[in-house]
Amino acid sequence: MSMRKIRIFCAVMAATLTSAAAYAEETRGRRFEWTTESAEAKKLLGQLQMNIENFQVGPANLELAKRIVAADPSFAMGQYYVSAVTPGPDGEKEYMKARELAKNASDGERRFIEGMYYARVNQGVDFKKSIEPLEALAKDYPGERLVHVILGQLYAGDNQAEKAHIAFEKTQAIGPKSPRVETFLAADDLLKGHYGKARATYQSVEKNLPKGAVPFAIRFGVTFSHLYEGSVDKALESLRTYLDEYKAGGLDQQFPEVFIWNAMARINLENGRLAEAMKNYEKGYESVPGSNLPEDQKQTWLGRLHHGKARTLAKMGKHEEAWAEAETIKRMIEQGGEGAKQYWPAYHYLAGYVKIEAGEYAQALEHLKQADPNNPFDTMLLARTYEKLGQKDDAKKAYQRVVDSQWPGIERPLVYPEAKRKLKSL
Repeated sequence: MSMRKIRIFCAVMAATLTSAAAYAEETRGRRFEWTTESAEAKKLLGQLQMNIENFQVGPANLELAKRIVAADPSFAMGQYYVSAVTPGPDGEKEYMKARELAKNASDGERRFIEGMYYARVNQGVDFKKSIEPLEALAKDYPGERLVHVILGQLYAGDNQAEKAHIAFEKTQAIGPKSPRVETFLAADDLLKGHYGKARATYQSVEKNLPKGAVPFAIRFGVTFSHLYEGSVDKALESLRTYLDEYKAGGLDQQFPEVFIWNAMARINLENGRLAEAMKNYEKGYESVPGSNLPEDQKQTWLGRLHHGKARTLAKMGKHEEAWAEAETIKRMIEQGGEGAKQYWPAYHYLAGYVKIEAGEYAQALEHLKQADPNNPFDTMLLARTYEKLGQKDDAKKAYQRVVDSQWPGIERPLVYPEAKRKLKSL
């Protein structure tokens, strides 16, 4: 290479490095620009965000979001928050309005709203597809708290606990720190077996919550901590407290409290309290028919009622009645069209459950191989079945998968203690 070419090369490299350094400086802590000139809209948006971070939910938040839009109807992020606090299918409609407004918004706003598409439509069935665009956004806007907190929730929902923890730590570092994110971090302690520490965090956070807060994550977190430790009554007490808070806050008018009753039912069922479990499933479903849920969601909850009754009947030894309920689920899926196909793994989990209770382990195994491989409860049933069939190596592998699972829901605390014991005894 000639000296002239070397000088040119060096000059180009120097310019490139200078440009890169300038960009790095520019993007360090870079945040979104809100596409609104309304000081009122910005102020109200900050207030709404803090309400959510403090577990203040319900109709008041929707009114606040509407005030943001009234202050500036063209503010895409204001419209996005209307969608975020609007329950049911109307929330999806409001999101599509935000997506249209986002075409004229700042780069950060537009990419965030567009990136949330899969998390906001079709009941969030494909939410995982929102992770990649938000990861790219987080790199370009490392100081935008909103991106990190949403990424943390998406990671947690996708069983990526370590990534979720990192995202929530970044959220707190950017600030302001919030009770909601503190409870997300406590959930990571649960997965690591630090039950007392997690519970202490939940209780500490609760003391500082504003009046009228409805802390879903705290109540279920405390419930899980007690389940891990085998304290069934304390776990149920936490859910009953949440049920009272949920109804007092008027949230049952937006979404029926059936999910709380179903959680109590599962705890009772898996701990041999069968009559109570059946009552819980039936009581929970009573809140569904008269609710404002769309018909397809009402059908889903009806299916869950049959599902719960089938498992309870199976535990009661009423095998024919239990299988009849399972057949009802199968017909509902067959008649439900394309949208119902997502429930086939749940049917196979149920069929396997019923067959185990009937002592038909070979048939149970065939169904459970078609259940959700990521769900630790489904995997636990598979492990039990392998053990019953004398396939100890396969049983140990399945029990290990339960222990290693990062699943954030109630399924893991229901089966983790047993799986851990089994690994020591096999």
